[in-house]
Amino acid sequence: MLENKVNVTTIWWGTGSYNVLTWLKGFENLNLASIVTMSDSGWSTWVLRDEFGILPPGDLRRAILALSQESEVLRKLFEYRFEKKSSVSWHTVGNLLITAMADITGDFEAGLQEVSKMFRVKGKVVPVTKEKSDLCVKLENWEIIEGETNIDCPVHDANLLIIDAFLKPEVSVNPRAKDVLENSDIIIIGPWDLYTSIIPNLLVKWVKEAIANSDAKVVYFCNIMTKHGETTNFEVIDFVNVVERYLWVWNLDYVIVNNWYISEEMVEKYEEEDMKQPVKLKDISDFEGKSYKVIERDLLNETDFVRHKPEKLAAVISDIIDGWVK
Repeated sequence: MLENKVNVTTIWWGTGSYNVLTWLKGFENLNLASIVTMSDSGWSTWVLRDEFGILPPGDLRRAILALSQESEVLRKLFEYRFEKKSSVSWHTVGNLLITAMADITGDFEAGLQEVSKMFRVKGKVVPVTKEKSDLCVKLENWEIIEGETNIDCPVHDANLLIIDAFLKPEVSVNPRAKDVLENSDIIIIGPWDLYTSIIPNLLVKWVKEAIANSDAKVVYFCNIMTKHGETTNFEVIDFVNVVERYLWVWNLDYVIVNNWYISEEMVEKYEEEDMKQPVKLKDISDFEGKSYKVIERDLLNETDFVRHKPEKLAAVISDIIDGWVK
């Protein structure tokens, strides 16, 4: 890798982001930042947001954990969830700590920075916006679904295609997030849930402009499996078309696609349990004339689950930084 520090920013959140950041924090020449969506409406997050008037802490907690250099026992404490029936049932220590520190400092982001110091975070954890809003999608029958959780775990007809996404109300980018994006060398998007983890960040006003104003190489890691209700029957081109729609077409530099074989056993398991299918690049000619480059790599980690292997994602990022991918 290059000797100079390289600013690497992720602008999604989910297990994929957690694993990649956990792996990348071992590289000494990287300045890491995680831009985190503020549309989470999970139970603990929703209750704390409603009762204390704060931004949703859940995804921020996971970003802090991913970049923390503290001991394993403190990391486990941060993630500890109270499951015994009580007034704090299903809250994590991390969510409560972020909420408490926001109250102590009188400012949510100041509290978040104090918690980051406590857990020796290597890099920056930055909310994409400082304003509260809810994620909404419009289905092909024109029905509007409000709330990230209702989209993520649909109670509506999940066979209906999502045709649009928006925030209610519209919100503007956090100035710190704008600064991080504009000064990035590499911006990583994906892999995780397209409409509930990636797109909410791009819907925030001035995010795509900040990306366009940067000199960063923008890298999109496409999902390995579809998600029923969000990306049913999607191929690679469908994922990229949605990202381009909300990112602006000229902002994307690389699309990274898994080309390794997924066993028939795992394909059948995902189809039966979650109605998920492998994401395929069926026709490379679909990408002719595009401004970005499609890179096919073995990215697979197939154990009990089908997911991206963090070190394989990191290897692609290293190759881009080192100039091995043009």
